[in-house]
Amino acid sequence: MKLNKYIDHTILKPFAKREDIERFCNEAKEYDYASVCINPCHVKYAKELLRGTSVNVCTVIGFPFGANRTETKAYEVELAYEDGCDEFDMVINIGALKDKNYDYVRADIAAVVKAAKGKCVKVIIETGLLTDEEIAVATRIACEAGASFVKTCTGVSEGVATVKDIKIMKENITGNVKIKASTGIKTRETALELIEAGAERLGTSSGKVIVG
Repeated sequence: MKLNKYIDHTILKPFAKREDIERFCNEAKEYDYASVCINPCHVKYAKELLRGTSVNVCTVIGFPFGANRTETKAYEVELAYEDGCDEFDMVINIGALKDKNYDYVRADIAAVVKAAKGKCVKVIIETGLLTDEEIAVATRIACEAGASFVKTCTGVSEGVATVKDIKIMKENITGNVKIKASTGIKTRETALELIEAGAERLGTSSGKVIVG
């Protein structure tokens, strides 16, 4: 099974330098990954490095806590869009979800989707901080708000991608929304287990090990 196009080759460390971004982009070109996932300040540079390839540029929005104002998240998307970004991984407002302020969560996601102008939006629900019921609700809300993917974790807060969480998300998906598993995916075995459970994209920096 070829796994390269499942992988968002991810480098979100706050101390990542331009040489690190260049290295990750070169690795993504070599292995033909789905995307490189980077912080917003690096989007324009990565787009230049990946021009002419099939590797997308992905960035994070409202990262890592999701507690930014909705207008801020939407503006982040607009700027990254202008820089050539192809995919946007946004963090939900986790506190609002736990407050059961579902209209706010839905509107927050919808504003990002609107700003993305039809490009791929992956909604990070931060499964490690949620109950099973909250995972189910967050998945349904993301689908209602127009998400392209629902994603497990940021890798900053608690939790890693698990088969159990992927299955809960899968059971609550509506429409053509897909699932991205992210955090703790370091082996091919783990990757295959998550894919079997329903993941169609993997956020990891261990792509070379996974692809084999």
